[in-house]
Amino acid sequence: MTDLGSSLLALARGAIEATLGLPVSAVAESPILREPGATFVTLTRQGELRGCIGSLEAHRPLADDVRENARAAAFRDPRFPALTLQDWPKIRVEVSLLSSPQRVDVANEKELIASLQPGIDGLIFTAGHRRATFLPQVWEQLPQPTEFLARLRQKAGLPAAYWGPDVVVERYTVDKWKEAEG
Repeated sequence: MTDLGSSLLALARGAIEATLGLPVSAVAESPILREPGATFVTLTRQGELRGCIGSLEAHRPLADDVRENARAAAFRDPRFPALTLQDWPKIRVEVSLLSSPQRVDVANEKELIASLQPGIDGLIFTAGHRRATFLPQVWEQLPQPTEFLARLRQKAGLPAAYWGPDVVVERYTVDKWKEAEG
């Protein structure tokens, strides 16, 4: 898996560098990179979020998914201005490879909280046409399940305490790789 992580980080970094007009190193081909995969690419600057975009379902080859999500995190995350050549040397890249989401069958928030595995579960919260996800890494900032859920619902544009008959919750796990700071 370490080789896979190195390849995914190199693909993400290379996609951003190519867009910035920088030379890009080749990444060794591997059959797994041609298989469908769902990833999130997270960019940080001095430990602070600088962009994060991803896919929840595997709908294209893993290599393509990483490249597209890296470019989107760097240049199209609506929360941040597009990354510049001057910003790039200070940016660290993280790639998360998602498992297939599995529906969590619960009747209410109390049952959901009892079933959660903080630090392990990524969650997708859907209600009607509203949908949001938090990667498992978000547990580091929001370790309390009630706060985690409240913020996830707010991210989806719902009231923090929302629960209704239209709620669908799915969970997934990730394998993640992050460049070292420095």
